[in-house]
Amino acid sequence: MKYQNEIDQIIKTALIEDIGDGDITTLATVTFNKKGIAEFLVKEDGIIAGLEVVERVFKLYDSELQFRKYVDDGLNVKKGDIIAGVSGNSASILTTERTALNLLQRMSGIATSAFNLAEKVKHTKAQVIDTRKTIPGLRVIDKLAVTYGACKNHRMGLYDMFLIKDNHIAAAGSITAAVESCRKFNKDKGLNAKIEVEVATLEQLREALSLSPDIIMLDNFSIDRMIKAVEIVNGAVKLEASGNINFNTIRSIAETGVDYISVGAITHSVKALDVSLNLHMDS
Repeated sequence: MKYQNEIDQIIKTALIEDIGDGDITTLATVTFNKKGIAEFLVKEDGIIAGLEVVERVFKLYDSELQFRKYVDDGLNVKKGDIIAGVSGNSASILTTERTALNLLQRMSGIATSAFNLAEKVKHTKAQVIDTRKTIPGLRVIDKLAVTYGACKNHRMGLYDMFLIKDNHIAAAGSITAAVESCRKFNKDKGLNAKIEVEVATLEQLREALSLSPDIIMLDNFSIDRMIKAVEIVNGAVKLEASGNINFNTIRSIAETGVDYISVGAITHSVKALDVSLNLHMDS
């Protein structure tokens, strides 16, 4: 699984947070080593994501638990579908239930939102991408979920791509100075990181275009100004649309001819997909 070390750390932290000194309800009510099987039931339509992560939850807590998935991450599921099961020590299942569901529901909610956005623009060349607007500590699973929803990841963090925004421009003195500084940094450090520049006006767009960065971000441009920007750039560099983009506006934005559309809401305004876990005890 991609990012397994990082995901394992997220799971371990979550389990410690939830269990603390012990799951006192389960310890009090469940007979030691009583066996059972639990099934994951989908309670609304959507895209499932996070089953591999759920499997790691169970394995990290109790390696003897047996997890079986009946569908793959990234697939459409319907209300009433049984998508996976876990069997073994019932106490272990109950103690890890909430951690498993929290991760599965969040990732599936992100994947569902991403898929719905991607569907709105599939008739254009535009790709929907995510942002760094993730829950601190959960970025890896948030961005993994985005890919299961048929959208793309932008940069993972501050370390893997230059993104020159308005405050960087103010600090450097100009777009030109900021881009030149990033290119020098690449050379001095032996890097080859892409350079993206955020612009708020057509005048800034023209300055950025003259420097041939990898991507120019159009920050809160109107549809008319986006169309003009696409005309000015004429394919010379990639264009990204950004700023308060949602399900209702994304289609018209994609039809302007931009290459990327970044949507922070995919990860910062998640509606979890409704999934439950139902336990059946062995007789």
